[in-house]
Amino acid sequence: MLETVFSNRIMEPVLQAAEPAPKLHLLVVDADATVRSACAEIAEGLGFAVEGTGDMAQARSLLHGRAADILLLNLTAGNGRGLELISEVKLLYPQLAVIAMTGAATVNVAVEAMRCGASDYLMKPFAMDELSTVLERASASRTTDMASRQLRERMRLSQGLGAMIGRSLEMEKLYRILSKVSQSTHPVLVLGESGTGKELVARTIHASGPNAHRPFLPVDCGSLVPSLIECELFGYVKGAFTGANRSKDGLLVAAEDGTVFLDEIGELSLDLQSKLLRALQEKEVRPVGATHRVPMKARIVAATNRDLAAMVDKGTFRKDLFYRLNVVNLRLPALRNRREDIPLLAAHFLDRISREHGTKYTLSDEALRTMMRHDWPGNVRELENAVERACALSSGPVLHLGDLPTQLQQQGLAAHREAAATAGPESPEAAAQVTPLAEMEKQAILGAIRMLNGDKLQAARLLGIGKTTLYRKLKEYGIDDPLQEE
Repeated sequence: MLETVFSNRIMEPVLQAAEPAPKLHLLVVDADATVRSACAEIAEGLGFAVEGTGDMAQARSLLHGRAADILLLNLTAGNGRGLELISEVKLLYPQLAVIAMTGAATVNVAVEAMRCGASDYLMKPFAMDELSTVLERASASRTTDMASRQLRERMRLSQGLGAMIGRSLEMEKLYRILSKVSQSTHPVLVLGESGTGKELVARTIHASGPNAHRPFLPVDCGSLVPSLIECELFGYVKGAFTGANRSKDGLLVAAEDGTVFLDEIGELSLDLQSKLLRALQEKEVRPVGATHRVPMKARIVAATNRDLAAMVDKGTFRKDLFYRLNVVNLRLPALRNRREDIPLLAAHFLDRISREHGTKYTLSDEALRTMMRHDWPGNVRELENAVERACALSSGPVLHLGDLPTQLQQQGLAAHREAAATAGPESPEAAAQVTPLAEMEKQAILGAIRMLNGDKLQAARLLGIGKTTLYRKLKEYGIDDPLQEE
């Protein structure tokens, strides 16, 4: 029965296009015939041509005989050899979209599947609308033009661009636009909340364009006083002011055919906005203290987290400069609007920190689930800081909920309480959410000792137990050195 596979199933009508596009081929690999049947029913309703098998050898045969467009794979298929199949088929068919299915207690396995090449994952049991959303997302990804795929691969392989990670539909749209924008020299305005990666997008535009060998010069318009910004952008001549012992080219000239990135453009004074507008219109600049003008050929990429249109209405930002910069407009999605990218981003940061520290860090399932629920007002930057903090505070390679920032710990505990309140005492969900008292005691003791850098006596005092009791508990846990305990 489908109810055994999908929780909270909600039937929705499937709209048929007047002129349907060629069907995409979906291969479902799962030993459970009920799961295969349910997935096939939903996928066929969405317009897919579906084949299914529970045998790994037959799956390989079907894939090798005719490459499918999308593979929906249970990672436990073939005695847990699902990851091996993903790596194999992605090597043969790089454009194949793979969706991994896994149990709710193995979130990190899903992350590992995405490292092997899976584009998305589903946690069992899942609702029909979840499967529909994932299939539609995979379909959109499968039909993405080749230029965006090549750009994404270059970004993944290029040093310094690897942090631009994401396979969500929002990021796929961004990749498609970047693949076109990077080949032109028009000004670009990058909008988005703080921490969404605006400078990284600017660097990607530059590095993927025809003048990537030219300089990329960033300017933080919000951290310098106007006089310094003017000298930075336009340069100055010898004797222009006290201390100007030699002439210096401004960044707009020094960049040559490269890119000047104006971060926090909304912080520029109206006077500097006027001078920048003139430079962009006339393609030349006048250095501070000079009577002559110097040609400029740099491309301008500007960014802000402010509402420039509202600033124009208030008269705090020039309308003509706004239109000059807003030739191409890129709005970066907030991390809360692309939560499916959180595991990939976290894995990327963990890989970097693991290389730096020589320790292979991983996230516990509970920690990752809590991170997936968090709204991340600081976006990718906040996520990176949370991962770095967890690695710094953890006493072992596995990062637990207690290693995360306090706000996330509180959210995790609140989720536990909510799950316990809504689930019946006999339900598997309640059992999965309840932490055994003995384990809570153990984590409290170890956490106190870690916090106090190994001072067991002080830890016992803070915990309200005797020193003998603490040592006895450590002996029961089989722990000699709590600071080395994983």
